[in-house]
Amino acid sequence: MIVALLTQLAFSGHAADAALNVAGLIEADPGVSVSAQLQRIIDENPNRTLYFPDGEYLLSEPLRTPADPRKSVSLKLDPYAVLAAADDFEGEALVMLGGKDAFNDTHTPGSNYSLSGGILDPRGLAKAITIESGRETVVKDVSVKNATVGIHIKYGANAGSSDADISSVNIIGTGTPDSTGLLVEGYDNTFTNIRIGYVFTGVHIKSAGNSLKNIHPLYYSGYSDYEKSIGFLDEGGDNLYDYCYSDQFCTGFCTTGNQKNIYNNCFTYWYSGDGGTETCFIAREEFNSIVTNMRIGFSKNTRNCVLKTGKLGCGVFDHPVVDASRVSGNFRYQFYSSYNPLTPLRRAVYEIVKLLKSIT
Repeated sequence: MIVALLTQLAFSGHAADAALNVAGLIEADPGVSVSAQLQRIIDENPNRTLYFPDGEYLLSEPLRTPADPRKSVSLKLDPYAVLAAADDFEGEALVMLGGKDAFNDTHTPGSNYSLSGGILDPRGLAKAITIESGRETVVKDVSVKNATVGIHIKYGANAGSSDADISSVNIIGTGTPDSTGLLVEGYDNTFTNIRIGYVFTGVHIKSAGNSLKNIHPLYYSGYSDYEKSIGFLDEGGDNLYDYCYSDQFCTGFCTTGNQKNIYNNCFTYWYSGDGGTETCFIAREEFNSIVTNMRIGFSKNTRNCVLKTGKLGCGVFDHPVVDASRVSGNFRYQFYSSYNPLTPLRRAVYEIVKLLKSIT
């Protein structure tokens, strides 16, 4: 009995749990993919936590976990366990959560499958993680390197709702114009404590009902296509941003339609004027969002603007702090700029109005 217990604990890798140690079930040769072996372990062990000890696991094709709660698994990686793309990798992403046996069920035990810990390195060949189907998916404590897209949440199983919780994730992209940290198409997700770097779009939201808190994308991808870079691009609307920080992107926050979002205590900051243009917020059509306490730090000797808007909407840009100076409470966003080019006459009127506004 004691021998059996010790054997089980050694096999699990942790005395505190009974996770299934995949290292004991695969034959790993240097430079050889273990995708097929790992996929077989996933398929043959429903409702198990699969534990990956430190080490490299080379993949030539994606790992697909079931969305059906009767078949689902959770992947638990040690901090230095690496899922890496092989040179011949073919597929959309290294890990496709809910990538098989699509299902919409939160009542059956097993709906809360997850990926936690470790390092995912697609080596510039693919996305790191996609969430394909299912409900209550959790991704946490993961480090992503060299991904075309860090995490892509697709249109969810529940009439578009994906209900994912993503937290404590670090993402490094590829530095190319199509590189994106978070791409969100499914609805009703929660994002907290995420750092993103070396991408042209930090966060791209195409859905609604999302909550984002303490998300920090940082731009350092070169300046040949700098005008394309955006910290937070929102095409969905009805999303909540709290303490989100666009760092050094040409445009900090951008909406494309008539979206109504809430931005509270957010940041835009530039420490280098190499790009030449710095815009805190662009509303390409109507500006209908509520922006409160936006902290804005421009570089010196650059073309910069707090807000550009295509049409006057019902939005509020309340109490921005621009270069450490709080703007008075009667600030009105339309006195800053228009997204459409100004004629010389309109520019002159605009400058006069802005001057009068600053001294009243």
